[in-house]
Amino acid sequence: MKDLIEYIAKRLVDRPDEVVIREVAGETTFVYELRVGEGEIGKVIGKHGRTIHAIRTILSGVAAKENKRVVLEILE
Repeated sequence: MKDLIEYIAKRLVDRPDEVVIREVAGETTFVYELRVGEGEIGKVIGKHGRTIHAIRTILSGVAAKENKRVVLEILE
């Protein structure tokens, strides 16, 4: 799942080497913290949050197959 987030995020930003993902695992919930370069958070969020909503939808679908829950947070 972490690889999927990294793959998507790196294709959205101009400086893919600054993408950092941290995973915090629980029993049934995984929290992923996504950090991107300065000024590129808007590219990940998208207009009216459409891009980040789409990413979260994809992650929820993948997690549902494994009976897990996924939370994606974007940090500055």
